[in-house]
Amino acid sequence: MLIPPSNTLIVYAVASGSVSVAALFVAGYAPGILISLAIVLVCGYYAKRHDLPACERVSAREAVARTIAALPCLFLIVLVIGGILAGIFTATEAGAIAVLYALFLSTAIYREIKLADIAQICLKSAQTTAVVMFLIAASIAMSWILAYLNIPALVAESLVGISENPIVILLLINLVLLVVGIFMDMTPAVLIFTPIFLPVALNLGMSPLHFGIMLVLNLCIGLCTPPVGTILFVGCALAKTTINKMVRPMIPMYVAMFAVLMLITFIPEFSEGLPRFFGLIE
Repeated sequence: MLIPPSNTLIVYAVASGSVSVAALFVAGYAPGILISLAIVLVCGYYAKRHDLPACERVSAREAVARTIAALPCLFLIVLVIGGILAGIFTATEAGAIAVLYALFLSTAIYREIKLADIAQICLKSAQTTAVVMFLIAASIAMSWILAYLNIPALVAESLVGISENPIVILLLINLVLLVVGIFMDMTPAVLIFTPIFLPVALNLGMSPLHFGIMLVLNLCIGLCTPPVGTILFVGCALAKTTINKMVRPMIPMYVAMFAVLMLITFIPEFSEGLPRFFGLIE
């Protein structure tokens, strides 16, 4: 959700009304890579501690050959971001282009998918999407109830009244967003809480771009946590396991993601460095 193409970042751009989609897309790379590295470190430590079997080391020649073979896949990043920055297509169109390019690679280049398999792939995709859409429908109903009871506005007023220390307020905002991410889907959460927390963040000296990345990262962590963790449910469905068996081994990963969240919250350069380098922000 942080690394493009990300519909959530597009939704935030609309909700904030002042941040370009291109800047958000570029800003998402560094936090996304940090999250990936943190999870990789946790997985590496887990594998070493439990003495899990490892693959054989490959030679330098084999490594170069595999890298060359992967170049068509890596070009997808250049295609999506380059096309958006060059103004060839919009961020939403980039998602469709990415799907078509991936389909072309899998059928024509790598030949991992046959044309006869596409119908079955679409069926499985529809089944997985149905589960996700059911969760989204439930979370939208909850978001309507919260908005009707004016709970988000009350929460924002309470946060400002608790402390005038920016660090404390940011920690409280993060805490609220983490809890929200557990029970609510990302799209309604962004639409509801952006107009509430963004003015508070701006008063603390935060840029809309920085706050948007922090907001989305909080909600991304919520996607991995029960009871409404969409990614968790999809992962369980694909791995044919249960939530109970998934949660406990993921606790170290939650800790790693929270550590990265703190870095993103209090070090703006992680979010603003790349957009500033490309001239997307001042």
